[in-house]
Amino acid sequence: MDIAEPSPTATASRDPEGARRRSAASAVLAPLILLAAALALRGLGFVPAVIDTDEGLYILQARTWLRGGWPLVAVWDMHPVGAPALLTLAMAVFGEGVGAVRLFGALAVALTGWALHGAARAAGAPWGVALGAGLLYVAHSVLLGGLATNTEILLAPFVVAAMAIGIRGAVQALDRDAAPRWRDLVVMGLLAGMALTVKPVAVPEGSLAFLLLTLPAWWRGALPMGRGLAMAVAYAGLCATPTALFALAYAVHGAFDAFLDGSFLAPLRYGGERLDAGTAAWQVGTAMLVLAWPFVLAVLAPLLARWRRRTEAEEGGWARRLGGIGALWLVAASLAVAMPGMYFEHYFLIWLPPLALLAACGAWRLATCCIAPPPPRAGLAFALLIGALSLDAWLGDAVPRMQRGVGLREPDPVRGVVAALADAVPRGAPVLVANYHPVVYALADVAPATRYAFPAQLTGRYGAVAGIDMDAEVARVLASRPVGIVVDRGWWTSMRPTVRTMIEDALAQDYDLAATVMEERGPVEVWRRRH
Repeated sequence: MDIAEPSPTATASRDPEGARRRSAASAVLAPLILLAAALALRGLGFVPAVIDTDEGLYILQARTWLRGGWPLVAVWDMHPVGAPALLTLAMAVFGEGVGAVRLFGALAVALTGWALHGAARAAGAPWGVALGAGLLYVAHSVLLGGLATNTEILLAPFVVAAMAIGIRGAVQALDRDAAPRWRDLVVMGLLAGMALTVKPVAVPEGSLAFLLLTLPAWWRGALPMGRGLAMAVAYAGLCATPTALFALAYAVHGAFDAFLDGSFLAPLRYGGERLDAGTAAWQVGTAMLVLAWPFVLAVLAPLLARWRRRTEAEEGGWARRLGGIGALWLVAASLAVAMPGMYFEHYFLIWLPPLALLAACGAWRLATCCIAPPPPRAGLAFALLIGALSLDAWLGDAVPRMQRGVGLREPDPVRGVVAALADAVPRGAPVLVANYHPVVYALADVAPATRYAFPAQLTGRYGAVAGIDMDAEVARVLASRPVGIVVDRGWWTSMRPTVRTMIEDALAQDYDLAATVMEERGPVEVWRRRH
């Protein structure tokens, strides 16, 4: 990994044909390495049926969409429809299993790493350092629940690609007084818009991408104020375009109200239940400990630069430039993490792209300033640092996963519940999964007895998010006498007391216990309606 590569211009002038071949080989090699790394490091994610409950809801929505039932209409949620749309695409291409969704997640992570490589190269970083940043992202994506194909994994390729365009525009403006191009704005706006269809938290990073594309050019006098304002208006419209197209599709389908409620009104209701400052600080601190080594390297980069200053000719200014951009990006990512106000661990995956850039800068400076200053040895030292950090991240997830052994040396309880439910009720029959994973509906090929399939909303503490009387909805479902009911006794007390009473009465009156599957927290019961 050559971190002290010669200037591309100088190389091309000496051997133009060889430079073209090396450039083509490098362009192909980076995505292949990142894809191989994503598949290898995320391999354990193909084993369990459930890593994150949210992912299971998106799988259920995607499976239902393939069969004609639209998300938010047939299966309700408080997120935009971008995630189920992407998983519907994954299932259409790779099949309807969980493995297809995890494979799509690995592809998304590899694409994000590749876009991050492009962002670093746009800032002037050597090929090896840019690849190191991509590898750090890929490796650390397995932490904080990132093995699940969740919203943070799905929106990242769009956000990072938009940021790469913004960084390239900023560099061109600063180095050559170049004005931003409309085609770059169009692509960047649509990328940010796609991210917004997955989750609205992409707003801070999408805004930063636009500022990077336009503000340096305006500062240098290359972008007149009038054109800049026109670009701002156009960018806002482009960001809104994917959501507007979904809204139009739902309106044509006759379900615009469901789209408006699930995509906009419900997230606002959810945001009203923010964590208190003390709990939020605890969550932030815990996530920082999980990502301790990238943060350490990110902090080391500017400290090492002051301790052993390198001339502009040696460094080319790229590390200082990339460090500044990475710091701004990390601030924007932190705003995105904080927007929902809940601080679940997978929210902190939004930190990873800027953190990987900063950590790669820190690893480069550590290798060149402290460990092995001569270029060949420094390249090896940098590669070893990136490899060690990547292995450490993988071990952070793999060791506890292998200790538990779920799906490896121990049975997967979710698959056990799926098998028991499939034996107890006919395919396609209406079933109530009261407080267990909603992916069970999809894997057992049964029908949700209610469109509110997410247990935390239907029977748990977030019932108000849907904007209806959820106790009345549970009563309606039980009165319809679904063919089967699944109850997780380990999470029994997490349900609302009124719901627990209703379910206990229904089970006693109309249902027989068909099977019990042991979970880590306690038994999961599959009940079958008496005939």
